Amino acid sequence: AFIIGWFLVSVVFKMQLLGAILDGVMSVGAIALIVIFQNEIRRFFSLIGTRKNWKLIKWLYRVFEIRQNEMENITIMHVVIACKNMARTRSGALIVIANNSDMTDYIQSGEVINSIINSRLIENIFFKNSPLHDGAMIISDKEIIAVGCILPVSQSQEIPKRLGLRHRAALGISEKTDAMAIVISEESGRISVAKNGELLINISAEQLERLLSKQPIE
Repeated sequence: AFIIGWFLVSVVFKMQLLGAILDGVMSVGAIALIVIFQNEIRRFFSLIGTRKNWKLIKWLYRVFEIRQNEMENITIMHVVIACKNMARTRSGALIVIANNSDMTDYIQSGEVINSIINSRLIENIFFKNSPLHDGAMIISDKEIIAVGCILPVSQSQEIPKRLGLRHRAALGISEKTDAMAIVISEESGRISVAKNGELLINISAEQLERLLSKQPIE
């Protein structure tokens, strides 16, 4: 109650004289609380180091880690579902999953949207009548950072002639950075992935999920 009164006087109503008095009381009061409750404070800090409390901290850490893993799995599933649906409808798409490399130049070449990852949003962006469907989508830190981005095109002679510009751009970004690029072919509806300068052609949705989860594909 005293803290609320001090806040109203000093911050809300800006009563300078009474506020200055209460500020002094608050400063002295904080020291007084430490002096009065010094035994309790000492006991509190001694309890922090006990095994029982460390178990609590470890439990909280595990809960947080599980929650973070759940969020990553949800993000991966949204991307996989969108790719699976676009492959079925033969909607061409190019999605870049950023890792540690600096993607600033490529992000600035497109439209920055900073949106949450949603399968419906991904499908709408790559809908053939969308003005942004020709560029690349860049995903980083569980967000869609930018769309309609321009990527470097690979000059590799090993790319099959039947593959188009999207596949060359996907391979190009994987050669320049440590990012992973997902390509949906507009002609065949096949899913391909470019990673570490290599192109994996015609993979299944399950294999894509394993790649995004950083698991070896079968």
